[in-house]
Amino acid sequence: MRPDPERVILHLDMDAFYAAVEVRERPELAGKPVIIGHRGRRGVVSTCSYEAREFGVRSAMPSVTAMRLCPDAIWLSGRMSLYVDVSRRIRALMSDLSPLVEPLSIDEAFIDLTGSAPDLRAGAEVARSLKRRIRKRECLTASVGVPPNKFLAKIASDMEKPDGLVVLAVEDVPGRLWPLPIERLWGVGPRTSARLRKGGVVTVGDAHRAGPEGLESLVGASAAAHLYALSRGHDERSVHVGRRAKSISEERTYAEDLTDREQIDRALLARAVGVARQLRRSGLVGRTVQLKVRTGDFTTWTRSQTLREPTDLPEPLVQATQRLLDERIRLQGQGVRLLGLAVSGLEPAGGGQASLFGDPDELRARRLTDASDAVREKMGERSLTRARLLRRRRRADSSGSADPDEASSLPSVD
Repeated sequence: MRPDPERVILHLDMDAFYAAVEVRERPELAGKPVIIGHRGRRGVVSTCSYEAREFGVRSAMPSVTAMRLCPDAIWLSGRMSLYVDVSRRIRALMSDLSPLVEPLSIDEAFIDLTGSAPDLRAGAEVARSLKRRIRKRECLTASVGVPPNKFLAKIASDMEKPDGLVVLAVEDVPGRLWPLPIERLWGVGPRTSARLRKGGVVTVGDAHRAGPEGLESLVGASAAAHLYALSRGHDERSVHVGRRAKSISEERTYAEDLTDREQIDRALLARAVGVARQLRRSGLVGRTVQLKVRTGDFTTWTRSQTLREPTDLPEPLVQATQRLLDERIRLQGQGVRLLGLAVSGLEPAGGGQASLFGDPDELRARRLTDASDAVREKMGERSLTRARLLRRRRRADSSGSADPDEASSLPSVD
């Protein structure tokens, strides 16, 4: 089935987003290899500047590898609240262009310009204008793909990073898509890739030449039809708007296993504070609390509990995770390597029926939380923290890391 030639779908991807924001905030970092992540044997690179990439550093790379490749890099732990604020302002610029915006992550989104842009050439002009506005207002660069569908849009935005703008029509597929490795097709993970490569399908062009029949013998009928359609540059999926998050979560891997219960409880509090803050910023409350624990021997426990009332406060989250840890997880002398807290069963805050007589402890916690939120909004995310978290927090070092005990904290971005 031929894609509609009038469709114009943009994919915008911010360039080295976390690192670029940090360089903007600290101009002395410009031109230097900057890595966002945590050093150490358990750390992971969240993202890095293009100067660091010249040494072979990449997102999601183990920190020990990045340290070996680029020993003189400047390491920063990252400031998620800052990145979220910047992301929201950029998303507002996208929403000015079209009501059909589908965010994929903090630093990328699809925009459907069908109807407002008559063809890809007009779409490219819109993309060029959007890039200028982002550069002017945020001092950041973005790469944009301009094709007739989502799959080609994602491919195109990555072709000429950084600060790229690539128009990719279906007739350009043989020259630009077919030479790419087979892993660039959506749905081709390590296992599928191994089967395809073993069968001689190494590039996207190989998949097209194999046809549905040749692919079916390697990956099955359903996957074969999907991959063959993508190899032809066909993708009929729509841009989805208003997709609500299914859960909000935070997790951390620690440089050294947490063995003391006070350490673990303090880590649970930190995760609860962070998740509750994200809930409030999103105008959501959640009912189901999930605790993830990975011990030093790599045993992973995932346990959940449903609260009587949905919440966006840290106290109920802490209490629930402590109960789960006490009653449903057996550490058996092992230290804690990773802790994660997620809240699901999300709904808009204020949507439920309020209790006639509010719980005094909850009302007190609500007043304190509202006051602390107001201070953070005015003075910055790090202007206020809980005494229990501050007591053992080390002074930020020259790399900007606020908690050297953590080995990873931010999701990876490119």
